[in-house]
Amino acid sequence: MRFGATLLDATGLRLTADEKALFRAVKPFGFILFARNIDTPDQVRALCDELREAAGHDAVITVDQEGGRVQRLRGPVWRDWTPPMSFVQAAGANAAEAMYIRFRLIADELYNIGIDSNCAPMVDVAGPQTHEFLYNRCYGTDAAQVATLGRAAADGMLAGGVLPVMKHMPGHGRATMDSHFNLPLVGADHTTLTAHDFAPFKALNDLPMGMTAHLVYDAIDPRPATLSPVIMDLIRREIGFDNLIMTDDISMKALDGPVDQISRDALAAGCDAILYCNASLTDRALVAEAAGEMTDASQIRAERALAARRTPDEIDISALTAKLDALLGGELHG
Repeated sequence: MRFGATLLDATGLRLTADEKALFRAVKPFGFILFARNIDTPDQVRALCDELREAAGHDAVITVDQEGGRVQRLRGPVWRDWTPPMSFVQAAGANAAEAMYIRFRLIADELYNIGIDSNCAPMVDVAGPQTHEFLYNRCYGTDAAQVATLGRAAADGMLAGGVLPVMKHMPGHGRATMDSHFNLPLVGADHTTLTAHDFAPFKALNDLPMGMTAHLVYDAIDPRPATLSPVIMDLIRREIGFDNLIMTDDISMKALDGPVDQISRDALAAGCDAILYCNASLTDRALVAEAAGEMTDASQIRAERALAARRTPDEIDISALTAKLDALLGGELHG
């Protein structure tokens, strides 16, 4: 079947009749969950089943489970984690191994309740200018180290049956504003961006899915990356990423204009799917209609991403947890 070029969300713990009808009609490629959708393991499994049944296919279901401030599943049912930057700093020379285990454990928790994707790794490179909304979510300030840790995180998720979504392409680390509320402007030249900001994304260009950044690279194009054919071409050619690209949530205030037009512009720029969250049913329907079905090229990328899902490897969760405790001194996760 041809997927709708959207990833949508649900209002509550179970789908309403109207949401089921909408999702049956537009067949989204996938869905994203938020804290409002999460109560108990059984409830989340039931919601995931409802979402896939309504979409009419084994839709990808993703979530933001970075750990730290951006973590939709929390204690006491699920593990709480320190922010990635603090975690990496505490792990020191063991950071790559610790990061693999962190995301293998996260994948185990997600997979067991029906969630088969995670909006991570976040391989934006931090710097002194990075806005506080992003800084402690980063893995470091060195591009090569960030790439290494991003690979470890992705490998941990893939081993656990969870598809990683690399973000925010092609690099959000120089943002001095929060793109939830403003459109960040980046003034660095193309050469600097290529060597630093874009480098981790190029190193991880084989990952199955990526997410755009809502910011402007002044030296390259005056349009936000999500809406820029120039930036999308850069992601495809210079970074070499030919897998599925979803937008970051187009309801964020960094993007200005009617959401249906933003959807059309993002797809025309080269995105494969529109992520749209925290909106009324009417607006979700408007975006789904504007996005329509995936193009042939996007459908191929979507099917390739879904084919990357695998059965989790056999692990001993208790032993893996104990190993992480030994690496970190037992203080940095629940």
